[in-house]
Amino acid sequence: MEIKDILSPDCAHCAVEGSSKKRILETISLIASEHQPDIEQATVLASLMNREKMGSTGIGNGIALPHGRLQGLKDVTAILVTTKTGVDFDAMDNRPVDIFFAILVPEDQADGHLQTLATIAGKLNDKETVQAIRDANNDDALIKAIL
Repeated sequence: MEIKDILSPDCAHCAVEGSSKKRILETISLIASEHQPDIEQATVLASLMNREKMGSTGIGNGIALPHGRLQGLKDVTAILVTTKTGVDFDAMDNRPVDIFFAILVPEDQADGHLQTLATIAGKLNDKETVQAIRDANNDDALIKAIL
């Protein structure tokens, strides 16, 4: 699976407001529910928050990969959000996070979930890609940076 298969342009938002982990997850949930009208924002938020309770998805270097499984979701959906300033996200390296790449998967696709996470983590290990994401000053530039 390639990122272009799961991330649509309406799910990439540059320089969103976010002052806390919960606020960022609320923003991601809102974007997801607007993209997938059959899934309620509260359901998405609950899934993401439940996953965060098991341990932060902040992987370091200012990047977090929030993810969750959702009943009723038909296709894997990704949301890419950046913030102007870093947010305390309890990341592994204790650094603030400014790049959030969220993944929502249908409840019955656990294997695909892990493969998708690995693909995205690999892409976000590329320093040039991460710098392009941080340099993006609009949603179009953000989507181009990750694809």
